[in-house]
Order: sequence, then C-alpha cells, then structure tokens
Amino acid sequence: MTRMIQCISPVDGSTYAERPALPLAEAEAAVARARAAQKDWAALPLATRIEKVKAGVEALNGMKDRIVEELAWQMGRPTRFGGEFGGVNDRTAYMSDIAAEALAPIVVEASDKFERRIERAPVGVVFVLAPWNYPYLTAINTIVPALIAGNAVVLKHASQTLLVGERLAEALHAGGVPADVFQNVVLDHDTTEALIAARAFNFINFTGSVAGGAAMERAAAGTFTGLGLELGGKDPGYVAADADLDAAVDSLMDGAMFNAGQCCCGIERIYVHESLYDAFVEKAVAWVKTLKLGNPFDADSTLGPMANARFAAVVRAQVAEAVAEGATPLIDPALFPADDGGAYLAPQVLTNVTHQMRVMREESFGPVVGIMPVKDDAEAIALMNDSPYGLTASIWTASADRAAAIGDQLDTGTVFMNRCDYLDPALCWTGCKDTGRGGSLSVLGFHAVTRPKSYHLKKVTK
Repeated sequence: MTRMIQCISPVDGSTYAERPALPLAEAEAAVARARAAQKDWAALPLATRIEKVKAGVEALNGMKDRIVEELAWQMGRPTRFGGEFGGVNDRTAYMSDIAAEALAPIVVEASDKFERRIERAPVGVVFVLAPWNYPYLTAINTIVPALIAGNAVVLKHASQTLLVGERLAEALHAGGVPADVFQNVVLDHDTTEALIAARAFNFINFTGSVAGGAAMERAAAGTFTGLGLELGGKDPGYVAADADLDAAVDSLMDGAMFNAGQCCCGIERIYVHESLYDAFVEKAVAWVKTLKLGNPFDADSTLGPMANARFAAVVRAQVAEAVAEGATPLIDPALFPADDGGAYLAPQVLTNVTHQMRVMREESFGPVVGIMPVKDDAEAIALMNDSPYGLTASIWTASADRAAAIGDQLDTGTVFMNRCDYLDPALCWTGCKDTGRGGSLSVLGFHAVTRPKSYHLKKVTK
C-alpha cells in the first residue's frame, strides 16, 4: 500500500496537503534520470546556468501571493511578514555574482613546459533534505550553488511544507532548468535511507534535528558520500556592561520570538551583565507583551501558531519543568487568549533559570527564552560555551575589540556583534559540536558542492 505523506495545518488542524511517497523503484528511477541529465547541464557555459537559475528564482517571485498564503497554512507564519523572498533573492544574487571567481581554476603553472591547475568539478547529484521552519531559504542555500556549479539536484522537503518543493520545481523549470536536473520528490524515511545507503547521491545536505543528522550519517556509513549537516541549536546572546540596552532588547527579543521562535539561529538563552540585568528584564517583558498571538491570516497577528502541536508540547513541557525547578515565568498566558493548548502557544520569558534546566540546555525551537545575570565577560563566555550546540552567538557591546576577543573564545559557527538571527550570504553558514558540520553559502558553499580536480599537463617539446 502506498504511504501518504501529510501536512497537518497548524492554523486549524486540518489536512492541508497530502502526497503519496514514491516507492523505492520510482525513487531510484528519478535519481537515475538526474544522473543522466547532469552531464549535459554541466556542459553548459557557467553564464547560461546562472541565467537559468536566476530566471527560476524570478519565476518564484512571481508566485509570491500564493506562496505567502501557503506558508501560513503549512507552518503558521503570519502573512504580514510576506514570506522569505528578501533572503532568497539576496542569496541567489550573491552566489551568482561570486560563482565565476569561486569556481575558477587555481593556476599553479602555465608555461611552455607545463600546465598545472586545480579545477572545481561538480560532484554529480546533490540531495537536499530541507526543513519546514524557513523552507525556501534553507533549500535555496544549497540548491542555487549546486545548480550553478553544474550538479543535478534532488530535493526532499519536510512533510510540514510539502508544497514548497513543488513550487521550487515549478519555478526553476519555468526558468529553464531541465526537469530531470532539478527534481522534487516525496519520500518516506525508509526509502530515503535506502537511496543513501545505495550511493545514489554524491553529496547530501540535511537541515534538521540532531537525531535526523545521526540517521543520515548511519545511512551513509561506508559510502564515502559527503555530508553537510545543520542540526540543532541553542544560540546565546550576551549583553555586556557597555551595550546599547534598548537596541539589545529589541534585537534579542525579536531573535527569540520571530517565527514563533522557530529559527535555526534564533536566540534561546540570554546572559546580561548584572549592572544591566534588571533593566533588560523589565524591557524584555514589556517587549513581549506587545506581541499579538493569533491566526496567521489576521493582519494584527505578529505571532502565529507553532508549525505543529507536538512542537508546542515540547516547549510547554520545558517551561513547566523549569518552573517546577524554580524558574520564574514573567509572562501571564492570559495576555495571549489565543493560546489553545495546541499549536497556538503564548510566548514566555523565564528568570531564575540554571543550566541544570532542560529549557537552558536542550533546543526549544519555540517562543521561550531564559535570561541569566553574569558578573563579567569570563562568566558569560563559560555559560555560552556550556552547550552541546554551536551555531551562532550574539555579543552586545560598544567595543569591536571586545567582541572579537570574546568571539575568539566561543565554540560557535558565527560570532555576531550587535545583531543576531541573521544570515550573511558572503559568510560561511556553519556550525560545530552537535550543530553539525560542513558549510553553505559564501565561496565555501561552492566548495561543498564541487570537488577539487587536478591537471598536470606536460607539453611535448621538439
């Protein structure tokens, strides 16, 4: 019997979309078509591939109204925020602009005796497993450089955002990327793991949970398939004694609450110098009280439901445990009457928290943040590093030297000063520890989807 993959809408609990999972034989045939089509795609001039990819993203922009509505139904983001097009366009433009330089050969010698160079060759077929929280942005991070570099791409999107892969395929095909070169597939876990174990792909990029990343590694064991893994996060913010308090509150709380806290690099824990702690907490609570939890199609809603009731249940459990262990909740849920005990979840700010509490150690991925006072930079550094994760860290200070010195001591993928919850396409998006390995975007993003290929050519002399 064919298994159906469903998207249950967090808006009203209805089945918003469902698609049949491809049987293994059909999935194998899809990958075979991708592999057969890849060589001709790679043979096109780089400028032609760039032109077709950019045309595809332009076609995606033409679907904006439809996509924004679909995102609200699929994962709950309020329509007032307009989708993810700013980031999609910026990342596509930047990766297109640097492609020629990033993929250019390194010429060691070009003489009358020898030609020696290192080229970047496409790996072949790239498998992208994308998450639901920023379903277009996270997919584009790998799709765009992979296609530009001459690879074929097979996309498997999260069940919560089933329609995203279809829109990406529709748009890229309209832009001129051949149907076999970019394919959207619906797969169950068993088929996914079987394809990986059978060496169907040359590179796999997975964004998701730590458990999901471990499953990818187990499936790929012994295949020598390259893996890029962006997994969990528990990103910290540190407000130093010389910080701009109002700016720190505004940015860090937005980083904690935007998208209902469902951001890979969202702020999940905040450490504040003791001289600013009371003022920061007071302002943070006032900031959260201005949010409006409600239906994502309501123009007044600034906070929609979490993508699934089971995700909200995890956050509720973490908060309840923390309060039972001595944490102080500062937001009265009665201020957010839309909280229904299911996907709609009131935001929360916790004080009197410790690192023994699950809410300060495990990924929450929801609208909750714990705030702790610290006496100095050293204590803040120790607490920021006291985590199994390492994606980003946000430092708030008037001194760039201080931020750099602190950043040098942090086990993290990105160090921010006076900003957070942001992705710069010119910088490598990467993590360490249980957050995973590999990197996307920047010049290094092209390196992830290509392999070095050396040429040592001895010329015949008479």
